[in-house]
Amino acid sequence: MSKNLVRRVSIITDKTTKVRKVLITTLVLNIFVMILKVVIAWWTGSLSLLADVLHSLTDSASNVLGLITTYFSSPYPDREHPYGHLKFEAVGALGIAAFLGIACFEILQGALERIFKGGSGVKISVSELWLLLIVLGVNIFVAFYERHVGKRVSSPILIADAKHTMSDVWVTITIIFGLIGVWLGYWWLDILLAFPIAFLVFWSSCLVLKDNVPWLVDEVAIAPESIHDIATSIGGILGCYDISSRGVIGRQVFIEMRLIVNVYDIGTAHQITEELERILEERFGPARIFIHVEPPVHELEQINFDSDESE
Repeated sequence: MSKNLVRRVSIITDKTTKVRKVLITTLVLNIFVMILKVVIAWWTGSLSLLADVLHSLTDSASNVLGLITTYFSSPYPDREHPYGHLKFEAVGALGIAAFLGIACFEILQGALERIFKGGSGVKISVSELWLLLIVLGVNIFVAFYERHVGKRVSSPILIADAKHTMSDVWVTITIIFGLIGVWLGYWWLDILLAFPIAFLVFWSSCLVLKDNVPWLVDEVAIAPESIHDIATSIGGILGCYDISSRGVIGRQVFIEMRLIVNVYDIGTAHQITEELERILEERFGPARIFIHVEPPVHELEQINFDSDESE
């Protein structure tokens, strides 16, 4: 295993450890929140709170899903997965997008039920509203904590789960306002607030898909012209072509190219490619780079597979 690969694996392994630690912490907090909601729903007889308990189940389930996917998303390549297993993390993020869709359906279903059933039978007190504020505070902490660590370590599973938890924050806010409305006699208030919250949950699901689908379908990660400009700025390189890249910058990218060098000595050509790999990894890393070296007499072809440019 090369030194660059060892360093890259070390970085990714450290990231995975941090992600698991955050997921375990948030799982414990989500279970606490769910239990608290069950108790409040039992005391008040609130249908909206009972529906929100189901929504909270998706938070805990997404944490468990995150732990499972980060366990399988090893950076180490093997015989069956020569490019590693990091896409398991993106698959997990798609699972959370599905949970967000379920949460959106639950919110709309709860709102329709309250239209037909009204707010009768719900008994709410100030102490129970304070308990709901504690639930809200815990959810806000979890969402910002996950998003902060997720952005710091570039973890799609944490960022996606933070968006999911934010949907729970909005649901809790909706329920608090709705129960205050019931307390004051305006049973329709929580229904009015439920529909825009459902839209926000749906939008969060769309954002998770937008962030992770390009990685799974191997969308281009870096413009080939940018790689070409970097390569040709290095002494001894006459040009490069058939440039392709995939992955996500900040997570892991794979770069392939054919490189024309102005030397015939293998040792010197190797030094040139090592310098190019170093610059590309500093700019776009972590990265795995594959370079096929051509002699200076080789004719330069198009920069990218679908490019009309030739030099």
